[in-house]
Amino acid sequence: MSKTHTFHIPVMGIAYTIDTPLKVAKYGVDSVISLVDDILLEKLRESFSDKFNLPFQEISTKIEDFRAKRITAYLDMIQDLTVESFDAIKKSGNAIKKYFNMLPDSAELKQAYQKMASKANQTEMKLWLDEHLQMGNIDVNIMTKVDKENYLNGEKLTSEYNDAHAALRGFTKSKLHASVVLSAGMSPRLYSYLEHFDVFYPNENGELTKKVILKVSDYRSALIQGKFLAKKGIWVSEYRIESGLNCGGHAFATDGFLMGPILEEFRLNRNALIENVHTILVQALENKGKAIPNKPLPLKITAQGGVGTAEEHNFLLNHYKMDKVGWGSPFLLVPEATEVDEATRAQLAKAKEKDLYLSGISPLGVPFNSLKDSSKQLEKQALIAQGKPGSSCPKQYLVSTKEFSERPICTASRQYQRLKLKELDSLSLDQESHNKAAFLITEKECICTGLSNAALNNNNIAGKDEKGITVCPGPNMAYFSKMISFKDMLAHIYGKVETLIDTNRPNFLIKELNLYLNYFKKTIADSKANNTKKQQKYLEKFAKNLDAGIMYYQELFESFFESSSAQIVVALEESKSVLTELQKEIETMQLIVV
Repeated sequence: MSKTHTFHIPVMGIAYTIDTPLKVAKYGVDSVISLVDDILLEKLRESFSDKFNLPFQEISTKIEDFRAKRITAYLDMIQDLTVESFDAIKKSGNAIKKYFNMLPDSAELKQAYQKMASKANQTEMKLWLDEHLQMGNIDVNIMTKVDKENYLNGEKLTSEYNDAHAALRGFTKSKLHASVVLSAGMSPRLYSYLEHFDVFYPNENGELTKKVILKVSDYRSALIQGKFLAKKGIWVSEYRIESGLNCGGHAFATDGFLMGPILEEFRLNRNALIENVHTILVQALENKGKAIPNKPLPLKITAQGGVGTAEEHNFLLNHYKMDKVGWGSPFLLVPEATEVDEATRAQLAKAKEKDLYLSGISPLGVPFNSLKDSSKQLEKQALIAQGKPGSSCPKQYLVSTKEFSERPICTASRQYQRLKLKELDSLSLDQESHNKAAFLITEKECICTGLSNAALNNNNIAGKDEKGITVCPGPNMAYFSKMISFKDMLAHIYGKVETLIDTNRPNFLIKELNLYLNYFKKTIADSKANNTKKQQKYLEKFAKNLDAGIMYYQELFESFFESSSAQIVVALEESKSVLTELQKEIETMQLIVV
């Protein structure tokens, strides 16, 4: 009975889902923990040990491989506590009813339970629950590019002590029978490191102790990465497709490829993907002398990004044959599921479209979905006004540039911003150009602390001087406007209650289309001063892909979304007109000869 819940809660920020499995896995819901911040994990482990009367021994930064050991210890604690709470549910009649009431009516497990409840005695029911009741997965997320090199006594350590490598090692040594979600792009060195761990290889029964999930933007990327890992004997158990712009956190925009056509390609090529990758996997396992599965291992394809209604949720499951759908940002308004401080949650509930924007605050140099006037932004602006731009950089997870030093430093750090502003002052620019350049420098924000502080605040853990909160919801947050209970959110997802959202909300695919049009407008504007032949071709390709996406949607929506079909037709016509004007603008742009 594999079908329970048809949604999962993806990773959000560094800390917003840091203990979500402990809250929701007992109800069969899958969720994901970020492994970026071992400092935070160690502080929470100490706090939870005190709260749940568990023994605690600090893992000091002075011991070897402390980062991996901290991650293992935290995950083991979450596993033990979650199993304990799950076992408690099975002993409570009311809790069992709550568990099954939360499931969608289509769930095979729910239907089987209803049959058993009508005829089984207490002993039979207990045995059945022990055998069939399912706990949600406690999965983890590693951003592949957040793989800082580390040093000991001034000497650079080998790559297995890099941040992402150590996080992977910490996960493999934990008790979890779960998946690692690899996000933010392909990292050949990290992917190759997976080969070192037997837990990622299938046993003689085709079972995996630990699994790999790839967050991907399109089918081609999935196929390339799936084959790369298969050549090393590693099977990808799930491809998690995320909208390029209609998502929370970092936004990895495609070259104008829209989510609908991307999902269609997965739907049409799913079997080919399985067969191609399986053939490569078998050869690799044979070469390594590993157990070889007699048939392709299970594969899930899921989607996430901007979904907000039961109609959209079911559309992804039924039309595109997705195995599950990710629901992220709306859960920031669910106190029973996520670690968000009270003030920020209230700010999110009030947020409208104008308050949510794609920013340049991330030190990684990738566009970042942000909330205007977050407490971290206000903290940053106050420091700038005092003549103290930048962060003290207490955690240094996102150090990246060697522009001013032999070792990399973070572009959000006080050290970097002072040096960069000093360099800017030497250029003798006009005031407008100077101010614009200065803003781009000081806009960078210490998201290492900002994305962690809410969990510290909620658990009464004293923080450093930088106490502001960075929050990174997707644009979909604008249409959810109140605190929501966990029970009500699940009822909303499954269409069991009246909608919890603004009725003027656009369809999630149309919203993404408009986000791409706005993104494209800005890209064109930014290109005018330096429009090379290469850039011109890129713009033309982007426009062509958007045009193909609009044509696809015009055919698609004739058969779906009856409740909003008229509005969708109008919206597509308007989008087509906007794109036509942008294409004319590209045609008249002058080329810069280089």
